[in-house]
Amino acid sequence: MAPGADARVRRPPRIDSVNPGGGTRVSGTTHDDYTDRYARRVRGMTASEIRALFAVASRPEVVSLAGGAPYVSALPLDAVGEMLAGLAAQHGATTLQYGIGQGAPALREGICEVMAESGIDVGVGASPDDVVVTVGGQQALDLIGRLFLDPGDIVLAEGPTYVGALGVFQAAQAQVRHVPMDADGVVPAALAQALADAGRRGERVKFFYTIPTYQNPAGVTLTNARRDEVLEICARAGVLVVEDDPYGQLGFDGPAPLPLRARRRDGIVYLSTFSKTFAPGLRVGWILAPHAVREKLVIASEAQILCPSAFAQAAVTGYLATMPWREQLKTYREIYRERRDALVTALADLMPAGLTWTTPAGGLFVWAALPAGLDSKAMMPRAIAARVAYVPGTGFYADGGGSGHLRLNFSFPPPERIREGVRRLAGVVEQELATRSVFGGPPPEGAHRRVRPGSDSPGPDLA
Repeated sequence: MAPGADARVRRPPRIDSVNPGGGTRVSGTTHDDYTDRYARRVRGMTASEIRALFAVASRPEVVSLAGGAPYVSALPLDAVGEMLAGLAAQHGATTLQYGIGQGAPALREGICEVMAESGIDVGVGASPDDVVVTVGGQQALDLIGRLFLDPGDIVLAEGPTYVGALGVFQAAQAQVRHVPMDADGVVPAALAQALADAGRRGERVKFFYTIPTYQNPAGVTLTNARRDEVLEICARAGVLVVEDDPYGQLGFDGPAPLPLRARRRDGIVYLSTFSKTFAPGLRVGWILAPHAVREKLVIASEAQILCPSAFAQAAVTGYLATMPWREQLKTYREIYRERRDALVTALADLMPAGLTWTTPAGGLFVWAALPAGLDSKAMMPRAIAARVAYVPGTGFYADGGGSGHLRLNFSFPPPERIREGVRRLAGVVEQELATRSVFGGPPPEGAHRRVRPGSDSPGPDLA
């Protein structure tokens, strides 16, 4: 390089080959030569700018209130480590081998013991024979999509709803219709109206997807009375209920209402996971399904993954059999209650007027509504610059809604870190309000409407 030349000058892109159709292929560009080869169902899959911001949010100087991770450091990690080492050293011939597609019988029995703690027991037809072990709750959702959804089918889901579910329904080319919630969970009259409207249009609603207990992201819990109403409405309409229950055993303001599956055995497929109550890294979840559905789930799962990890299943089985997991749940509840209180107290102390939030009785999340005129997605870059992260509400809607909301997590950061994150976020909100007062006009709800649902969804570490 000549003296004085700018060392920052970028080299020209390398030409790899000549394209027979004309032009050249160039390395290091975002050009996609495979566009015409993709299946139609995936051509709309694109990562939004939100994903790039989440990558920055993982830096240690950023207080992340965006995650969905449990506080696994609360586990007896030394004891867990010894157990895991023994699985390889003493039982490696089986734990490192293939397993069966439905899941190990010992684990399925353990899962039934776990469900019985929530009221889903033999009295309501819960049997190890009807449990299918999955690779986390996400594969459970994916199997439901594969079994039940054709392109164009209608899925009813709470608004807002879990981002991972939206991705599954998108991949199946289904249409998601959101049913509104309030502080008592999904509104039964709105659910009945959505079903009636679909019927008048000649549309087929395949199922109602719900997280009735400590909902993600809203944090609300469906009341006992409404649970019975929802079940009756869906039964009258002949619509399947898919109940997703990853947080039901993480209540810290008294016991949770009985799951829907504990109230009725017919017309309900129940999903849960050990990701929030034990170890997300093991990726072990399950489905409890009617017997005929169970058979098809096993076939679909075998086609997809052959079998769930024998080692991961043995780890969960060992944890349930040898460690005080019920006491561990109590430990989690105490930790999360303290951190929930830290978050809502900080919001009350530090946030400007006009911001409101839910106060969950369990789970991992608070759902906040910004003052009128503010947009959580547009505000995100300023928040990252202020070294605080959250999840914009748009990621939880299939129809472009949620721009005035955001999700805050309290399970992972310690209380002092939570308060510091809220302090930083409050400063961002105040700046946004000042800017809005000068330049005016709130954007319309849904201004960030997406061509495909789920493109604003965070990665799995934030789900």
